[in-house]
Parts: sequence; structure tokens; C-alpha cells
Amino acid sequence: MIEQIVLVDEDGNPTGVAPKLASHNENTPLHLAFSCYIFDKKGHFLVTQRAMVKKVWPGVWTNSVCGHPGPGESVEDAIKRRCEYELGITELLNLQLLIPDYRYKTPPFRGIIENEFCPIYIATTIQQPKPNPDEVEAYKWLSWSQTIKEIKSNPSTYSYWFKDQIPRIDHLAEFTRLSHPYKYLT
Repeated sequence: MIEQIVLVDEDGNPTGVAPKLASHNENTPLHLAFSCYIFDKKGHFLVTQRAMVKKVWPGVWTNSVCGHPGPGESVEDAIKRRCEYELGITELLNLQLLIPDYRYKTPPFRGIIENEFCPIYIATTIQQPKPNPDEVEAYKWLSWSQTIKEIKSNPSTYSYWFKDQIPRIDHLAEFTRLSHPYKYLT
């Protein structure tokens, strides 16, 4: 079965569907996606490296999990599906919408332009990842300050959307609570 993406207008309203892989090129249509930032109970953030076999942005480091809801699938269900498929994580706690209307378009990367309406979520987990090698090359748990320091030191090794999202989420109270959860999580 060919995986489908949901095409959307500038406000995120569905307008149709298209094949996922065939749609990601130099003229990628605006489509629905998501980004999710996952923290452990100590407040460490899960950073993942996209598998080298990925068509879009292979080998770059990025936020915990990102992907595309399928036609008729809620974004929350897509996040859970991709977390299980990519990371082997089946228990997401406190999954919350952080920014509902994030929108971006990347410069070309190896001939592909990403063009997404991409709500941003946060969550916690008590599980350790068991990465699917077709999706995730490597992962690491970092403090939020270590994450920022690494991105500033090596910006070309991180995904465009990850770098673009950070200044938008870093100051938000809910994000701060989860990135410093010592007194909030049991």
C-alpha cells in the first residue's frame, strides 16, 4: 500500500491526499505533519538522528519524532503510531499540543523541499527507545541546555525544522515545565 499524506491549505484545512514519497521533491505541496519533543522523567530530551536510508533529510539530527498523519488519522494517533514504529516507544505520557499552527518551508536539501503545516507537541516517556534502523540511525538523551549548545556548535548537522522550532517553543511555560520536570513527574 502506498502511504498517503494529507494536503492542506495555508490554515491547515485538508484539501486532498497525495502519495508521500512521490510528493517530496523540489515542488513538495503543503501538507500536514507533526513534530513531537519527548522528555524522560529526569528532564532529558530525546534527540534522534534520521536513518541514512531516508529519502528526506537522511542522517541529520532532529527532534524526537516527526511524521505525517494519514487520511482520517488524528495527529495524536499519528504521533503514537510513529513513536512505536520509529522508536519502539509505546507509552507516551502527557502528550500535549504546544503550537497548533507552526508552518515552514525548507530550502532545498539534496533536491527536496519540505513544505509542512506542522503542529508541535510535547510528551514524556519512561521507556528507552528501541530504534527501527530504517527510521532512526542513532539517538541520545540530552539536557535542554546541552541540546541548544550542540545545535549552536554544529548547526549543519540538525534539521531545518528543528532549528526553526526552537526559538518558538523555548520560552513557553508548558515546554519549560516538561524540560525541567523534576518536581512535576513521579
